[in-house]
Amino acid sequence: MDPEARRVLADALIEAFETGNPIVPLQPELVPADAAAGEAVAEAVLDGLALVPCGLRCVLQPDRSMRFGPLLEPRLMRDGAALPLVALRHARVSAAALGVLGAALDPDASGPPVLAAVHAAIDIATTRFRDGAVGAGAEAADLGGIGHVVVGRRATLSGGPVAVSCAADPKRPRGLPLDLAAAFAAAAAAARSLGGLPEGALLVVAGLTPPAEPAPGDNWTARLSGLGRARVGFVAVAETA
Repeated sequence: MDPEARRVLADALIEAFETGNPIVPLQPELVPADAAAGEAVAEAVLDGLALVPCGLRCVLQPDRSMRFGPLLEPRLMRDGAALPLVALRHARVSAAALGVLGAALDPDASGPPVLAAVHAAIDIATTRFRDGAVGAGAEAADLGGIGHVVVGRRATLSGGPVAVSCAADPKRPRGLPLDLAAAFAAAAAAARSLGGLPEGALLVVAGLTPPAEPAPGDNWTARLSGLGRARVGFVAVAETA
């Protein structure tokens, strides 16, 4: 991807973040060829928005691979948040877990991360592209498709599988067992490959359940056994003061 194409796409994404207006389908020369090319665009977007990531958001894919993007503090929401669905283009909801690093992730080290705390969470992925991101490169450029991360109460991760579920109320499906420690270890390895993270940074693993599309008026709850739950509501229109 040549520098001019990178600049044009970064400018379009910056405008989309600031105005909420979608990006129409890209011309072929503006589509990042792969995730690495998209990450270079994302760096320019962060610089243009003057945003400093507070951690890394890792999204599990159906084939159990991971895609990555910066975690942004303004996109973290408290448990019980209400979000205007109209502002969340192609919203996709999944259960997530947020870990607070108790020690830095050194890029030259290995092994599982030291987590000072873990929170049950709900990840709301979205896109700045009108018709959705096409391919891993475009998604990476779009800051990994971050919408919001709604965070539940502080807990501690213990050994053994965690039963995970995420559904619109009043549904309460039986949770499926997940090796959350292994998921955090994979996320930590990804963070190290990208340069590491300091102590106190946040590491999110999203996509713990298959992504689902919310409807106006829905209230969704993610439950992680032993860690608690997180809730989010989707209102039809933005609330006004």
